[in-house]
Amino acid sequence: PKLRNVEPFKTVLSGNRAAIAKLSLRDLEKILLVTLTGMSVDEFDAEAKKWLTTAKDARWKRPYTELIYQPMLEVMQYLRSNGFKTYIVTGGGQDFVRVYSERTYGVPPEQVVGTAGGTKFAYRKDGTPFLTKEPKLLLNDDKAGKPEGIHLMIGRRPRAAFGNSDGDREMLEYTGAGPGARLMMLVLHDDPKREYAYGPAQGLPETKVGAFSQALHDEAKKKNWTVISMKNDWKRLFTFES
Repeated sequence: PKLRNVEPFKTVLSGNRAAIAKLSLRDLEKILLVTLTGMSVDEFDAEAKKWLTTAKDARWKRPYTELIYQPMLEVMQYLRSNGFKTYIVTGGGQDFVRVYSERTYGVPPEQVVGTAGGTKFAYRKDGTPFLTKEPKLLLNDDKAGKPEGIHLMIGRRPRAAFGNSDGDREMLEYTGAGPGARLMMLVLHDDPKREYAYGPAQGLPETKVGAFSQALHDEAKKKNWTVISMKNDWKRLFTFES
């Protein structure tokens, strides 16, 4: 109740979807921290699994775990079959992605690096131990936070890194700065018919989330990173396509 007239919670409680859509990433982080605080890790895991089994994307009418890219699965399987380990390094919530990463991508929870919050150890009344989520950000796994998270959680510089937005720039730079052969690739979402088109690189529409700037595109060309056109380079996008 104390947050009812405090932003950004006031906007969320208003139900005004247009106003909610204008909230900044920082506002969303505040909401996440408050709504998850006090929830046990086990409770969060159960809620995430429940949501994933019922929620469907409005456009494709399919569970979100089915809206994964076939080329992404293929390259991960190819790398693993040739002796590499594959990791997911995401700006998304680490605990949330770990719920479905192994079943969906073949990546076990311990090989997921994401935005992570603090937890606190305690005992229940019957003496069993548990972890509770706390309103404390440990790692913002975006931009410079990605190489920092890779060092913290993995301890090895990647041989190959794949991204699709400005938030991946530092990860690709960090990967490319290592000795020997390195592979850096970026996916450009330029297919409005089969998926979406946004940039603003190459004159594509602007976006507030996951922007791929012209500056990133120029850096990729300068440093010989491969920019993948979803429209021209991917014959099949989703796993459910025939």
